[in-house]
Amino acid sequence: MREVEILRIDVSSRLANQMRDCVAQEKPLHLFLNRTLYATIFCTPSKLKELAVGHLVSEGIVKSIEEIEEVNLKKDVCRVKLTPSVDLDKRLSLSKHFQRVILSACGSKGTYTPSQRLSRIKSNLTVRAETLLECANYLNHAAEIFRKTGGVHAAAVFKGDGVPVAFAEDVGRHNAVDKAIGIAVIRKTDLGNCFLALTGRLTGDIVMKTARVNIPVVASIAAAIDSGIAIAKRVNLTLIGFVRGRRMNVYSFPERVLL
Repeated sequence: MREVEILRIDVSSRLANQMRDCVAQEKPLHLFLNRTLYATIFCTPSKLKELAVGHLVSEGIVKSIEEIEEVNLKKDVCRVKLTPSVDLDKRLSLSKHFQRVILSACGSKGTYTPSQRLSRIKSNLTVRAETLLECANYLNHAAEIFRKTGGVHAAAVFKGDGVPVAFAEDVGRHNAVDKAIGIAVIRKTDLGNCFLALTGRLTGDIVMKTARVNIPVVASIAAAIDSGIAIAKRVNLTLIGFVRGRRMNVYSFPERVLL
């Protein structure tokens, strides 16, 4: 966050006051894999190592934290050294987004086609509906940057009983998800027994990110998009939107949600 000078106008009282206000920050992060520039991600400048790890795992560039040997961050450059067993050229050749610029407004430009291979999630996790509501409230209470700026998204990984594992905020909803996943992956959390809660829309690329790391339940206070619902049904993921007040909409595999 940073403070800026503003003129606040109150139309009802017809008054204008000069004051300082907090705004969310956005800066580029240049992500290198070994010595190769993979992407420039525009993001909130916090939890940048976690963002790098979470992004690489959720985009399928690395398969697990064990494939990452070292993560070095210096100012706006993050260098990730992979283990010698990783064929980086082959991994990058499979990525359609090599050397891309990722804007916070749109995040990942990943798309899904019926021919794309996606593994079905295998998990026996069930979550109480009450727990999902409590975790949605947790997002609102924990989102300090949002309360001060109104300009970021929040995402968190929870254990099945609602215990928080990871929380992050970012100007990009994809980045917030990547940061939360990155924190959980670095802590070697069993994501198959966790669920993700977030404030952003449930689009196809958000669902694909969580499916790649085997998270079986994704819930948001915002709406689900048809692309997200289609992928959720294909990969055996429980997708839940509009988790607000005392209600929620379950779009796929409702047996994981217990009343």
